[in-house]
Amino acid sequence: MSTDDFYENDEYEKNSEIAVKRRVEIYKKHRNIRRAKLKLNRLRAFLRIIVILVLLYGGYRLYNCKMWYLSANAFNSVENQSLKIVGNKITPSYKILNEIRRSEIGKVPIFLMQTKELEENIETLKPIKKVFIRRFWWPARFVVMVDERLPILTISPSEDVAPIAFFAQGGVLIGRDYLPLNPAFKTYLVLTYGTKGDDYRNWDEKKVSRIEKLARMIESNSGEKIEYIDLRDPKDIYVKLQTTNLRLGEFNSTITKRVRAIAPILAQVKKMDKPVKYIDLRWEEAHYIKLE
Repeated sequence: MSTDDFYENDEYEKNSEIAVKRRVEIYKKHRNIRRAKLKLNRLRAFLRIIVILVLLYGGYRLYNCKMWYLSANAFNSVENQSLKIVGNKITPSYKILNEIRRSEIGKVPIFLMQTKELEENIETLKPIKKVFIRRFWWPARFVVMVDERLPILTISPSEDVAPIAFFAQGGVLIGRDYLPLNPAFKTYLVLTYGTKGDDYRNWDEKKVSRIEKLARMIESNSGEKIEYIDLRDPKDIYVKLQTTNLRLGEFNSTITKRVRAIAPILAQVKKMDKPVKYIDLRWEEAHYIKLE
């Protein structure tokens, strides 16, 4: 081997050692990077598990928070913070509360409670047309919003006797359990015994509507308020106005035309000095003023 070859081999060996060292250093760096990535991934997974556990625990504690649940005495009375009833001017609150108690509420958060059955139970009360229950989550409470039927006619056997029943929208007959009515309700008082083949308990929506329309027509033509409509004899109807009485006779197809004659006759009555017993409107063509 020549000297040149010796030096060339020596240089080659030195370069090979350097190359090997570089490769080793590169491999070490790559290995350290992989280890760092592995540790970071493990840390992320651990933190993810911690977060999930914290969320699960927080959700469990939130689900079981007492503020989500109605108090144990929520339906013991209407005077508590968990229950509020609004819109019931006819139906007593205790009757609504009794209907609520018919349903099993269950010990679940208020946002999981079903209110349909509660609403249907309350709607069985005759004066109530529609019910909507609002649920408030924090703190848990119910607001029962009631839409009641508007009273139209009150029924009494005599002008001196307090009403014993009343008819509301839809021709619904409602008994004395819901009387007396709030004075804010303006109804027409109808006197009837429920006899002589015209029992008011058999009246339907059409009959109630006819009486209401007659009352409105009389008030419109007379310019006076009706004190009562006397239907105790269905074939001989009387109407008490503020200043005089009307004798309408039978409730038939000609009654509209007969009622229209009230205005001019009533104008004559107001000019008279003698007391008037009633205005006789039983006939279509002839009308009379009956004196005392």
